[in-house]
Amino acid sequence: MKDTIRIGCGAGFSGDRFEPAVILAEKGQLDYLVLECLAERTIALAQQQKQINPELGYDPFLERRINSLLPFLARRKITLITNMGAANPLAAARKVKELCVKQGFNLKVAALTGDDVLSSITGNEKVIENNRTISESGILVSANAYLGIEGILEALAADADIIITGRVADPSLFLAPMVFEFGWTLAEQLGQGTVIGHLLECGGQLTGGYFMDVAGKQVSNPANLGFPIAEVSKNGTAVLTKIAGTGGSLNLRTVKEQLLYEVLNPHRYATPDVIADFTKVRLKELGKDEVLVTDGTGTEAGNLLKVSVGYKAYYLGEGEISYAGYDAVDRSKLAITILEERLKSDEVQEIRYDLIGLNSINEDKLNVRSFPYDVRLRVAAKCTSKAAAQRIGEEVEALYTNGPAGGGGCRKYCKEVIGIHSVFMEKDNVHFKVTLV
Repeated sequence: MKDTIRIGCGAGFSGDRFEPAVILAEKGQLDYLVLECLAERTIALAQQQKQINPELGYDPFLERRINSLLPFLARRKITLITNMGAANPLAAARKVKELCVKQGFNLKVAALTGDDVLSSITGNEKVIENNRTISESGILVSANAYLGIEGILEALAADADIIITGRVADPSLFLAPMVFEFGWTLAEQLGQGTVIGHLLECGGQLTGGYFMDVAGKQVSNPANLGFPIAEVSKNGTAVLTKIAGTGGSLNLRTVKEQLLYEVLNPHRYATPDVIADFTKVRLKELGKDEVLVTDGTGTEAGNLLKVSVGYKAYYLGEGEISYAGYDAVDRSKLAITILEERLKSDEVQEIRYDLIGLNSINEDKLNVRSFPYDVRLRVAAKCTSKAAAQRIGEEVEALYTNGPAGGGGCRKYCKEVIGIHSVFMEKDNVHFKVTLV
């Protein structure tokens, strides 16, 4: 067991930048690198890809990210933990092993499965958001339970160098190596580790990304934002920092914002591992880009796991067209009047019209005298069928010659939207499995 470990976060969502993770792996003197790439709807969309091709369903950037990191992981003996397996951790692990072989690295790759519980959903589970049965939501396409640290611990005990998971609670990806290295068992220790994981999980948000604005919250060199590292001690204290010379800022302000991010009840931040208490956390700025985190705590976790359930919600149809000139707003409003008549249909559940540049954000609160010279009309509708959704954009495009003068720059778009609801499931009904590839 070690007295201290260094954990870096190289990604905070699937579309995050690649370069910060490479810099962390190259210069961060890390023991562990975590890539947190799985949002709530991402896994449902990945399930759709897996249904089309059983060898897909993992993160689309998996190969690019792993290829750029492998030389540093191998030479510096950094353990990588990532949820880029999404709906298909086994296929992702096989792909990563293939990349290792191609680059000549003999790394042990593990896949963590068991979060896919769609076959166990009865349809009678109550939706957390509206207290209806989940079967009322529509056709279900996915159901994934939030696993905790146990499966990752098993993979670490098997000396895995790269661990690919599906749905795991975000802080658990970071907590697992702390528990593995320090042998933590107490709820207070798990609570503090969860605080650290929560602070790290969004990557660049902790170092000034999303925090920054033009007036009062500027950060240095934002184009080269560095991502965070936590140097965690066996006693649970952690120093948050980033690599010298990278952009961004890590200070009390950025840490406080991230500490409160997505926290509904700071007294009871529930994860599969612990119910963390954020209210006693103490932060101390030690120096430039160094913040000490102490005194997080927690109580024993309950016997329920949250399950994200994906369902077919509706088809989204969109259309956009621009108008310019002294009466751009009036012609846009005339276009809306025309579309309102043409788009009447029982298959259109909900429709909205936005004049981007006038009222797409503040609706009618903008001063009517501040009319812009140009405006973009956007129409979006929820529809029960793909054909009805496609018609939204088609009618907008038809405004070229069937609407007010001077319209241009049309765009039309149609897609099936997957909705997400949440239910609870007993832990005893969820069984993880670790497979070494």
